Amino acid sequence: MESTEITVRSGDRLVTDLTDELAQFCAGRGDGLVNVFVPHATAGVALIETGSGTEPDLAGALDRLLPVEDIYRHRHGSLGHGRDHVLPAFVSPSVSIPVLSGRPALGTWQSVVLVDSNGDNPVRKVRLSFIEG
Repeated sequence: MESTEITVRSGDRLVTDLTDELAQFCAGRGDGLVNVFVPHATAGVALIETGSGTEPDLAGALDRLLPVEDIYRHRHGSLGHGRDHVLPAFVSPSVSIPVLSGRPALGTWQSVVLVDSNGDNPVRKVRLSFIEG
C-alpha cells in the first residue's frame, strides 16, 4: 500500500474539494483502489457534485438534520460543536474509489470533498492510500 497525508485548510467553509489532490496522488499508479480518510472526530468525506448549488444545499440539509443550537450533551467548544461530533455518523470519515489506469474512476459530476463544520479547528489532515489491483 502507498499512502500520503495532505494538509487541508477548511475552517472558513463546510465543503472543500479534494478531487485535484486525489487525481495527482493516483496519477501513474495503474489500477487499484484509493481510500480517502479524514482522521478527525468532527469531519467526513463525501462524493457530491460541486459548483451547482450542492454545497449550500448540503449546508441546509445539515442545519435541518443537525441544528447548531445548544441541544447536545457534548458542549465544549463553540456553539454547535456537539453537532460537529455527530456529523461523521452521517458523512463517513472515509470513502474508497476504484482507480483505472492511474485515474480515480469518478462519475462525470462526482467530486471528492471534505465536509467539515468545525470552525474551531481550521486545519485538517487527510490520508490518501492506494492499494494496487
